Amino acid sequence: MAENYFKKYPDTKGFFGAYGGAFIPPQLEDEMQKINDAYFSISKSHKFISELRSIRKHYQGRPTPVYYCNRLSEKYGGRIYLKREDLNHSGAHKLNHCMGEALLAKYMGKKKLIAETGAGQHGVALATAAAYFGLECEIHMGEVDMAKEHPNVVRMEILGAKVVPATHGLKTLKEAVDSAFGAYLEDPITTIYCIGSVVGPHPFPMMVRDFQRVVGIEARDQFMEMTGELPDAVSACVGGGSNAMGIFSAFMDDEECSLYGVEPSGRSLDPGEHAATMTLGKPGIIHGFKCYMLQDDQGEPAPVYSVASGLDYPGVGPEHSMLKDLGKVHYEHVSDKECIDAFYELSRLEGIIPALESAHAVAHALKYAKNNPQKSILVNLSGRGDKDIDFVVDTYGLPS
Repeated sequence: MAENYFKKYPDTKGFFGAYGGAFIPPQLEDEMQKINDAYFSISKSHKFISELRSIRKHYQGRPTPVYYCNRLSEKYGGRIYLKREDLNHSGAHKLNHCMGEALLAKYMGKKKLIAETGAGQHGVALATAAAYFGLECEIHMGEVDMAKEHPNVVRMEILGAKVVPATHGLKTLKEAVDSAFGAYLEDPITTIYCIGSVVGPHPFPMMVRDFQRVVGIEARDQFMEMTGELPDAVSACVGGGSNAMGIFSAFMDDEECSLYGVEPSGRSLDPGEHAATMTLGKPGIIHGFKCYMLQDDQGEPAPVYSVASGLDYPGVGPEHSMLKDLGKVHYEHVSDKECIDAFYELSRLEGIIPALESAHAVAHALKYAKNNPQKSILVNLSGRGDKDIDFVVDTYGLPS
């Protein structure tokens, strides 16, 4: 995409078209402005960029590879490729922006990182970044998700983070965000809220997208080197949408490349049984920003559900909301069953156990490959499934 897109979106008030902004309490306005100012000064400096590049290469293990799924492609047709973010240190794409946010916090003189997490991947990544930089870390996680994703809770604690359970409401991701915001409000001076996706008040949707752009930059060059052409399609799961914005950012100006954001339709499209925000949501305000949102009759965030704890959020990134309206990205949905089937297919045919979040994008790719046997699709495999294996086997059993 032309560089001027990234200078145009968001605008100076943090809007991507009609979405985004910063609908926050007055006591946070000054702090958000300080973060915004620091991002545009510190993070654009040669010293910051050099340090972040060194971290990505020598600590995170970037670049992550693009891999051709030979057996999966033979079975389903088409040509299926994976951008292997599951091989990024800590097991997911999340470390890309966590190291950037933590480095920014260090330059700003912050002492503590606060965040929410759903599946635990963002929490593990931020705890990793905090350990690397010698900062305190506090992660808020829904009580339901803590039980479901117990291995990641243990990882966060081993890394030195304090894990705070969110015990109200549905006790999942939305409630974890509520809890983390409340903790941040108590001391915004010495702490920084490191939001886990391209959501929240400005400047976080912009910052997280920019730190995740490395995924798309690498993937585009790697795919061209492997095949001599661009993929016909790019697929990524969408909850808040950070991994999707990361890979989409490199292909949005290519008309020959179709982009697919894949969200969870859960058990059904009945209320409370899914988190298909782009399919059934409408514009609203949640957690300090405007976006497509699943709402109840009073306009409040509706109850949501997904087998993937990282996708069960009633909102979505404001940039995704704009891209939906512009028709730049196609947003489709995948059910729990399709997700679990894809989880096992990738595991048994390619020896790669995906995160349940990523398995949604894999499921979409299998359908795309069946319907487009002459075309290629690049999937952002945003995380590995170590965290999910106990839950999947206990709940669904092993396939026969």
